[in-house]
Amino acid sequence: MIRLSAFADEISSNPIEQLDVLSGHGIKYIEFRAIHGTNVLDLSETQHAQFRDLLRSRDFHLSAIGSPIGKIRINESFDEHLERFDQAMDLADFYQTPRIRVFSFYMPPGDDPASHRATVLTRMAELAARAAARGISLFLENEKGIYGDSAARVADVIETVDSPFLAHAFDPANYVEIGQPVDEAWARLRPYVKHFHVKDFDPKTHRNVPAGAGDGQISDLLQDAADLGYDGFLVLEPHLVVAELSFGFTGPERFADAANALKQILQERSIAYA
Repeated sequence: MIRLSAFADEISSNPIEQLDVLSGHGIKYIEFRAIHGTNVLDLSETQHAQFRDLLRSRDFHLSAIGSPIGKIRINESFDEHLERFDQAMDLADFYQTPRIRVFSFYMPPGDDPASHRATVLTRMAELAARAAARGISLFLENEKGIYGDSAARVADVIETVDSPFLAHAFDPANYVEIGQPVDEAWARLRPYVKHFHVKDFDPKTHRNVPAGAGDGQISDLLQDAADLGYDGFLVLEPHLVVAELSFGFTGPERFADAANALKQILQERSIAYA
């Protein structure tokens, strides 16, 4: 089953408005990155309890904890970051969502990625081992400037760590942004894709655009995924207004453009979704 989800903080910082807008589009899942302008890992216990109650009262669920784990420089302290990771896993249990989005560490500009490979792989193996011990799946997202920004390095991480608890969160726009041919990335990685971020990118204007309006080949990718029996989430992360390293914003009106564009693709391809 293909299920729709969204980074709801792209709509608003207000959790009630987030749910209202998503309900209007028939979306009942959230990739939990932030509410009240505060990252998911920095919210208080009271805020988490209140948000979980709100989700339950409105029959919403989480597709994953949209954590910033792995989104630090490769030369920053990993021990401190592991404490953040433990917190992310605690939240996965708290929300009964055994799925966490992760990254594979920023490299200093100009460095040869190969010089950081051993450190990245050691860290990713540690994350995967800890997740496996708690039955939590990690979804590794590709992003510009991260070790795993190219398909070859994403594959290297996943294949070397070789854990059933580490898979790929495929983001076509992020591949377009670094000049990676999306069809090549998909062909290399599709056996490992268990999560899909719906974001498109127009390299001519250097802006994110609704699905199908850029070079992300999203329609073809979703058709192939459906033909392969993809069972997972399509997570709207439009970034139509703001696209920063740790933050994206779209707003309620532009979110409608993003949601409608994705639904149009699915309907044109006769791909069932919920």
